[in-house]
Amino acid sequence: MSDGSNDWFRDPAPRASGQAGYRSPGAWPEQPPVHAGSSAGRSPQYQGGRPRESGRGYSGRGSSGRGGGRRWLRPRRILAIIALVVVVVLVLSGVMYFYLNSKLTRANVLVDYAGRPAASDGQNWLITGSDSRQGLSRKQERQLATGVGIGGHRSDTVMLLHIPSSGPALLVSLPRDSYVNIPGFGMNKLNAAYAFGGPKLLAKTVQNATGLRVDHYMGIGFGGLVNVVDAVGGVRMCIPQNLDDPASGLHLKKGCQTLTGAEALGFVRTRHLFATQDLQREQNQRVFIKALLTKMTSVGTLANPFKAFSAANGAAGSLTVDKGTQLYQLIQVAFALRHPETTTVPIGASETLAVGDVLVWNQAQAQRMFDAMKNGQPVPKSLITGSKVG
Repeated sequence: MSDGSNDWFRDPAPRASGQAGYRSPGAWPEQPPVHAGSSAGRSPQYQGGRPRESGRGYSGRGSSGRGGGRRWLRPRRILAIIALVVVVVLVLSGVMYFYLNSKLTRANVLVDYAGRPAASDGQNWLITGSDSRQGLSRKQERQLATGVGIGGHRSDTVMLLHIPSSGPALLVSLPRDSYVNIPGFGMNKLNAAYAFGGPKLLAKTVQNATGLRVDHYMGIGFGGLVNVVDAVGGVRMCIPQNLDDPASGLHLKKGCQTLTGAEALGFVRTRHLFATQDLQREQNQRVFIKALLTKMTSVGTLANPFKAFSAANGAAGSLTVDKGTQLYQLIQVAFALRHPETTTVPIGASETLAVGDVLVWNQAQAQRMFDAMKNGQPVPKSLITGSKVG
């Protein structure tokens, strides 16, 4: 039959007019019944009013195509799978959050007392690094050059972190040799407050000296710092000169390198190699804290669930906080410390007194700094000294 034939609609083989399912020759073929059912009564050459050859793909789509292997691609199923994944992630995240939150060591550090400064703009965090050997074996104490069997706790690192209601955070170092009034003990070095009464007395001393209310406390010991650094796979630092200090167990070559937990501990402890000693050590500590928290909050760490959990687990298990601090607030601190302004409380003079060598604050400039923090105002640029590795 040619493509132009007018017989395309006719029956291929005329049959008797009485044959079931067909009309007279040349008439339109009988349409399938409205109700689905048996194919009996229909010509095997016709399915659904179409020639079998032309309906081949149609038949396949109508049966196995829609109900077979491609059924899982339906949008509703895809959305259901996505929803299930989201639910699982949320549940696991919630479980991990409460687990890590429970690992924080909480202490009754911040207490009310007569004359305690009133709450002011933003949040103020007291951050300390103590020489606690808790969690270290005798072998580790020897390896880290922390001294063996040393009792008592001292704090060579005291910082005040101010997170304002707007603007960048400010990290202020309070030198351990600052000459301040310790409630109940008189004038002495700042770190003596920690030795006399632990973080509770230190917090009270800092609040009285600065006029700022401390809202939260966070402390970490030697062993905790080592664990956190190792948990994130080390911290990259650029050292401008060779550092060789047997007193802190530090032996570093000049140049950029990734510090292990033990090397990091030596780096933040060393001071004898610098002309300004403790003042340079404080700058090193601030630079290191920024580098550590930048790595902990980096995409590379957060995008890797195993690495992120290891870092968070190491940090949570190493910190001591006040009773009112929760994990989400520590996360806020971590991000605030990625790009803070940094400085040291203004120093007016150094003296040698009965308690040893001390640093005396420039009270006028220090008061300007603390008043600006209290009132939510920018700290004068002349009081922001920044941080540079020595």
